[in-house]
Amino acid sequence: MTMNRRTLNTALAAAALGGLLPASVLAQKKLVLGFAQVGAESEWRTANTESIKSSAKEAGIELKFSDAQQKQENQIKAIRSYIAQKVDVIAFSPVVESGWETVLREAKAAKIPVVLTDRSVNTKDDSLYVTFMGSDFTEEGRKAGRWLVEKMKDQKGDVNIVELQGTVGSAPAIDRKKGFEEIIKADPKFKIIRSQTGDFTRAKGKEVMEAFLKAEGKKINVLYAHNDDMAIGAIQAIEEAGLKPAKDIVIISIDGVKGAFEAMIAGKLNVSVECSPLLGPSSCRP
Repeated sequence: MTMNRRTLNTALAAAALGGLLPASVLAQKKLVLGFAQVGAESEWRTANTESIKSSAKEAGIELKFSDAQQKQENQIKAIRSYIAQKVDVIAFSPVVESGWETVLREAKAAKIPVVLTDRSVNTKDDSLYVTFMGSDFTEEGRKAGRWLVEKMKDQKGDVNIVELQGTVGSAPAIDRKKGFEEIIKADPKFKIIRSQTGDFTRAKGKEVMEAFLKAEGKKINVLYAHNDDMAIGAIQAIEEAGLKPAKDIVIISIDGVKGAFEAMIAGKLNVSVECSPLLGPSSCRP
């Protein structure tokens, strides 16, 4: 998730050892990184982008940056552009897990190492990328589940949960759901009664939560959102429905962005599991 000279030199060295690059590339004074960002869908992503840009500047790395607007075809186009420009390293945060093998093979054929950041890809050939830097999304889901189990340990009867999933097919959406369900399945009182994608955005989170409330109303005990932005959008929907967020409906989210802390201080969000985007500055230290 962090693009610094040390990280890129590690990637380049690994690539050289693997025959992808001549060792002479490592002696270049200015590394050129092509970064294909997934988009600007959330407060987390905005902070992540800023971290990448500021860290690259501080480390003296030339950054070529693109915003895919949450579209896989845009990321693939950007990666092919970086291949054509013969950058030293390509890094990207894949919008979904599948569908990358062709373009990754093209990068490998061009002897350009690829670094996966934040999210991984589903491929049988691990040689198509040099390394992955990111969070354990499954464990984040487990932490959310453990918090809920502890919170509701004394409650009798069913605990009805609605879930706002991230982008369909994305690693965090798949793994955060998996980890959460892994924990709550041990107690049959926990029931996910509605689950739908909110695409990691505030606007979509509000829209889907409005639909959940219309369908289930006061039957809803808990909202589990795969990120803070969707949770914040859902909080707006809950308030507009005349309910008190974090009281009438327990709200759990993931990321730990500034907006989530503000919501927790205001008593509108119960908990946010940390997934920090701000790793750039610390990894650029000598």
